[in-house]
Amino acid sequence: MSHQKPRKRCEGTAMGAIVLDLRPGIGIGSFSLGMPICEAFAQIEQQPNIYDVVHVKYFDEEPLKLDIVISFPDHGFHLRFDPWSQRLRLIEIFDVKRLQMRYATSLIGGPSTLATFVAVYALFGPTFPGIYDNDRGVYMLFYPGLSFAFPIPSQYTDCCNDREAELPLEFPDGTTPVTCRVSIYDGSTDQKVGVGSLMAKAVAPPLPPESLYMEEVHVKLGDELFFTVGGQHIPFGSSPQDVWTELGRPCGIHQKQVDQMVIHSVSDPRPRTTICGDYFYNYFTRGLDILFDGQTHKIKKFVLHTNYPGHADFNSYIKCNFVISGSDFEGSYTEAHSDKNRITPCTKWEQVKEMLGDCGRAAIQTQGSASNPFGSTFVYGYQSIAFEPQLDGPALQGAVAYVQLCESPQIMLVASYKGEGRDNCTAMTSHKERFRGHSTLVVPNLCLFVNQIKLQAIV
Repeated sequence: MSHQKPRKRCEGTAMGAIVLDLRPGIGIGSFSLGMPICEAFAQIEQQPNIYDVVHVKYFDEEPLKLDIVISFPDHGFHLRFDPWSQRLRLIEIFDVKRLQMRYATSLIGGPSTLATFVAVYALFGPTFPGIYDNDRGVYMLFYPGLSFAFPIPSQYTDCCNDREAELPLEFPDGTTPVTCRVSIYDGSTDQKVGVGSLMAKAVAPPLPPESLYMEEVHVKLGDELFFTVGGQHIPFGSSPQDVWTELGRPCGIHQKQVDQMVIHSVSDPRPRTTICGDYFYNYFTRGLDILFDGQTHKIKKFVLHTNYPGHADFNSYIKCNFVISGSDFEGSYTEAHSDKNRITPCTKWEQVKEMLGDCGRAAIQTQGSASNPFGSTFVYGYQSIAFEPQLDGPALQGAVAYVQLCESPQIMLVASYKGEGRDNCTAMTSHKERFRGHSTLVVPNLCLFVNQIKLQAIV
C-alpha cells in the first residue's frame, strides 16, 4: 500500500492569514483588472502553496450569460471575468475576515483587524455619502474604484434612508457597522459598483490601442484568415516562412505522428496508411492552430478555439475572436454582413444550423475519462468547415467550442488535431460538479481535493 505524503501548506495561508496589497481601481495582490483569465491562472500556478484550493464557476447551459468566476474559498475572495472577453472585470472580497488587505502602510481586514466603518473611514479618508439598499439592508460606501458594503441592523435603518444623512460611523448604542463585502473595479467610468444590481455596472478597463487581445479574425472560407489589427493575410497554401513573417514565432510546434482520419478521406491520393508527417504550428496566445502538409509544407487546415470552460482545451488557448461572414454561404452582401448572418464565438449551435442547414450525423470524439472528464464531444462537418459545439444545455444550444477550416471543398468529417498540439499547455480541468444549471471546476494541479464542493451563488 503506497503512502502519499500530505501536501505542505505555506505557513500563514490558513483562513485568511495571507496579506494582499489593495490597489483601488487596479486590483489586489497579483491580480489586476482587465487581465485575461489565462494570466490569472498563470499567477495561481506560480503560487500553489497560497492558492491551493481554487474553484472555477460558470453557467454551462449558456456560457455567455453569466460571469466566469475564479473563487478562493480559503481566502474569502473571488475574481469575476466577463464571459465574452474573458477579462477580469470585478474583484469581490466576500468574507473580509479571511483576507487581510494592505493599503499604503496600513492593514485592514482579516481575523485580527476588523474592517469597521470607523476603520475604513480613517484609512481611506472622507468621501461622499453612500447608497442604502433597503431590500438588502446594506449601506454602500464608495471611493474611486473601490466600495464597501455594511449591513445595517433593522432598528437603525431610519438613519440611512435620508440621502443627506450623516455617514453611519456609529449606531446610537455606540457600535459601528463592520463591512461584509469589498468590491474592486475600474473607476475610470465613474460608475458606482456594489452589491445587487450595482454589481453589473463593473466593466473591464479598455484595452490599450493596437492590442491584439480579442482581435477580430475574419474568415474567408476556403481562402484565408485576415487579422484586422495587424493587417496580416494568411491564405491556404502559405509556407511556414510566410506564417513566421506574418504572425511571428509559434508558441509551439507539434509533429503529427498519425492521421486517424485518412480512412474517411476518399479524395486523398496518398497510400492508405496512418503514418503522417504533417505538423502543427500552435499560436496559443491567438487561439489558433495551423496544420501544414508534411510533404508540401503548405497550410492545409486552421483550427480556431473559443476557450469556453467545460471543454477539455479550456485555458490552453486564448479565445480567438473569429468572424465568419454569411457571404461565404449564400445571400446578398447586405444580408451577409448583418449580425444574424455572421458566425462568431458567441453564435449558438442552433443558430449555426439555421444558417448552414442540417449536416447530418456528427462524428463522435472521445479521449477517455482520464484525458477528458467532460465526456465525448461531437463534430459536425460542412463543406470546408467543421464545428465542435458544447451541448451541455438541455436545449442543445451550446456555444461552439472550436472551428476547423480546410481548403478543399469536401465535407469535413471530424477534427484530426484532438489530443495533439498542446503538449506544453495542458488544460487545467479535471473534475466537474453540477448544481442547478451551474458548474464548478476544481483545478487539480492547484488544489487539494475535497469530498464535497459547495457551489456558491454567482448571480
